[in-house]
Amino acid sequence: MKTKILLSSVAVTLAFFAGPLLAQLNHISIRPLAPNVIVPQSRAQAFTPDHRGAIEITGIDVLIDILESTAATTIEIQLHNTSNQRQEAELIVPVPDGAVVRGFAYDGPGSMITAKVLPKDEAKRIYERLVAKIKDPALVEFIGYNLIRSSVFPVEAGSRQKLRITYEHLLEVDGNRIDYTLPRTEALEYAVAWNVTANIKAKRPIATVYSASHELYTKRINDKNISVKITTEAVKQPGPFRLSYLLQDNDVTASMFAYPDAKVGGGYFLLLAGLPAQALKTGDAPAIKREVTLVIDRSGSMRNEKIKQVKEAVLQIISGLNPGEAFNIIIYNNTVEWFSKSPVIKTEETENAANRYIQGLTATGGTNIFDALSEALNQKPAEGMLPIVLFLTDGLPTVGNTSEIDIRNIVKNSNPYKRRVFTFGVGVDLNAPLLENIADESRAKAEFVLPNEDVEVKISKVFKSLTGPILADTELEIVNPNGTAAIGRICDLLPDKLPDLFESDQLILLGQYIGDQPVTFQLSGNYLGSKRTFQFTFEFDKADLKNGFVPRLWASRKIAQLIDIVRQMGADSAVTKEDPKVKELVDEIVHLSTEFGILTEYTAFLAQEGTALTDRQEVLREAGEYLESRAMRGRSGLGGVSQSFNMMQQKSQKTPNARNFLYNDQMNRVNVTTVQQINDRAYYRRGNRWVDSRLVSQEAQIQPQKIITVGSDEFIELAQKLSKNNRQGSIALRGDILLLIDGETVLIKAVNSN
Repeated sequence: MKTKILLSSVAVTLAFFAGPLLAQLNHISIRPLAPNVIVPQSRAQAFTPDHRGAIEITGIDVLIDILESTAATTIEIQLHNTSNQRQEAELIVPVPDGAVVRGFAYDGPGSMITAKVLPKDEAKRIYERLVAKIKDPALVEFIGYNLIRSSVFPVEAGSRQKLRITYEHLLEVDGNRIDYTLPRTEALEYAVAWNVTANIKAKRPIATVYSASHELYTKRINDKNISVKITTEAVKQPGPFRLSYLLQDNDVTASMFAYPDAKVGGGYFLLLAGLPAQALKTGDAPAIKREVTLVIDRSGSMRNEKIKQVKEAVLQIISGLNPGEAFNIIIYNNTVEWFSKSPVIKTEETENAANRYIQGLTATGGTNIFDALSEALNQKPAEGMLPIVLFLTDGLPTVGNTSEIDIRNIVKNSNPYKRRVFTFGVGVDLNAPLLENIADESRAKAEFVLPNEDVEVKISKVFKSLTGPILADTELEIVNPNGTAAIGRICDLLPDKLPDLFESDQLILLGQYIGDQPVTFQLSGNYLGSKRTFQFTFEFDKADLKNGFVPRLWASRKIAQLIDIVRQMGADSAVTKEDPKVKELVDEIVHLSTEFGILTEYTAFLAQEGTALTDRQEVLREAGEYLESRAMRGRSGLGGVSQSFNMMQQKSQKTPNARNFLYNDQMNRVNVTTVQQINDRAYYRRGNRWVDSRLVSQEAQIQPQKIITVGSDEFIELAQKLSKNNRQGSIALRGDILLLIDGETVLIKAVNSN
């Protein structure tokens, strides 16, 4: 059974007279429920007419210490009593089976307080009583777990106090992968910041660490010790905190998360692969050497600070090359000039020569992107090296062949040495989709330097990420365990071009699988200078509906891929939204966006109250207009660059974007709150009603086959049923909920609704 960790809810009571007595009780689980309740990972509640309590949760700090497959979780909860009276409180922390309390501390006054783990049946009764009494559906998110319940303690009037509880439990082990989960509410309205840090120690080297829920800062202490922390941008990201790490068992280690779905004939999968913890030891020369060609725009618009920063970046990159690696410099404006006709090996002499060459660089003239790119790709390569191009421009092509399609096709059709072209767009007066496509086509990445950003910092950051090539020219073949071709077993694999892997990189592949028989992923390439093949055989018998993040991530990347195709069609001004190919793509984009609740700047209108999702043709027409006016025609300026920011993030997405964050055409970060993602389901808000995405296009015609009131016995039974697949959050939203359960249309009726 998959381990679950569900963290803290705090019950608050105004029963002052009961506090001292209850604190002394050994059987704290049998006492009556407190009249006020605060659920830290959801929202404050109270047994009062307005359902408002006096104690607030202002912040949560979590420290997770993982040793092999054992985790010690310390939760520090910050409380604020906003009233002018002392309040009594108790702590309720849902926990996984087998959890043991190791510590409980409270920094306020009063008698010593205690905490006890309650069995699942008793925890179930407490949750049911809370839901029935408060009539708040949010609490059903936590049904199905054991819980720790404390004795009562006071929180002084106006004070800010802290609680700390530590519990230990065993983690789930799946082959070489170990999983930790810290469940939290999936509600978008949740606003408390969770600062989570995890320290992982193992007896074997750790290949990689991955979170399917939150972006992480990762720091490798050594090959067997890694520390991770939720990024600043993700501390308010709703949903459970999921953490997985792979113990190294080969030069490349891999594991799989699978989600079953009969609609696709099998399901969805996420393959996670990590490199050796110490593929390159400190001081070792890289087995795969790099050949770096810097292609620098020196047109007139690069004058002053831009050209100065670029010069510094070029010198830093050449200085950062390892002995024996090669480089070249190409500068262009109206014409193209070379530092050398072919890459040169880095030596003191060549580095000094490059320094003198760069110092004399001045900015003047136009922008001949076509010839500069063509010359960079066709130069004679340094033998046996990984060929990398860093291509910089701050403008549109103005000299020579200026056709976007022709420039784009250079990389596709005239890149004989398979050079990776990392593009840098400086400013916004450039063709953003062109630079993005050049990078994508060559297994590289695009980067954009906004006005007032430092060009040198951006270029240096990308170059640093290219340290230590480990696996290059990566190819994937899908075979049966006996080695024969596995025809028709895997489809819609993303990304379609596998990247090179550098130090600390991980590979994430998403796709659909057909059937339920085992399949082997055969990964081959240049591994540390030698041709190697790695085989990973996976069975799908562990496919689990609780891995709802897998199809959502696949859908997000698929939508980005389809939008990018439409965007690249915009290079031909004769192609419009009426083109049959464009219409087909728009239809699929709308279908996936609606089903999975994944909105982009072109489909955000789907979440607007006035959008009639029942009128399919009108929805497609509006989506087509957005895609034509923005994706196809918005190629330069701030709007063009903002689209590339959105696309690049979505195409490489590793964690669900629950709040549908995106950049608008002014590069302001916005989000959509009228679409709610719950595990593997999506819901659209229509007035006071949340509607299942599978029903939203027919909402006006649907009559529910069953009506269930929040807090009723039937409501509790439904929550228990849904919890088996981690879908109990589907009935935990505020307002009425219209959803599809086992083919039956069910309306969850909120108590305060008409």
